Amino acid sequence: MLERYKTVRHEGNKEIVIRKSRFIGHIRPVETEEEAIAFIDEIKKIHRGATHNCSAYLLGERDEIQRQSDDGEPSGTAGKPILEVLKNRELKNVAVVVTRYFGGIMLGAGGLIRAYADGAVAAVEAGDEILRVLHTQVFVTIDYTWHGKLENELRGRDVRTGETTFTDKVTLLCLPPFADTDRFISWITDLTQGQADIVQGDPVYYIEGE
Repeated sequence: MLERYKTVRHEGNKEIVIRKSRFIGHIRPVETEEEAIAFIDEIKKIHRGATHNCSAYLLGERDEIQRQSDDGEPSGTAGKPILEVLKNRELKNVAVVVTRYFGGIMLGAGGLIRAYADGAVAAVEAGDEILRVLHTQVFVTIDYTWHGKLENELRGRDVRTGETTFTDKVTLLCLPPFADTDRFISWITDLTQGQADIVQGDPVYYIEGE
């Protein structure tokens, strides 16, 4: 799993007008190729009256799956520039459709490339670009006498935390960055003088800054 990657927060769309043609950029975060294809088909149905619905998507930790479609535009003038925007922005697991309603003015190959790239940029802006960072779930169980001190130390180190469970002891869900997991566990062990019961859980992604 990647320690961090850029994607978009949510589905979105944004329209721009270039020489009387309407270009509507649509974007959705996706996890599988089936989801990407379904999204593209959905937009095509919504905009079945459009001149073109050109698309591209990127999937995989190393962009193993890359697809693009010019949907009737001259070869290389639509799908490729959309895909290049996603690659240049280093986005992962996203699908984009740029819908065009022809306005009567020919743009030429260079104009089309710029227009579809601009439509893809508009889509990314609508989707709200984010950075997802891999963290590790670490469950720390301690006696109540350690609770206050541990919480203060975690706040002081700005460690992300989750739910706290109170039974005969206290269990705190700590979420250190994946790369810091071993150092974090060693620090907790030293801090509690070996009295904490520490269980490492699954990796999970969180949005940086939230």
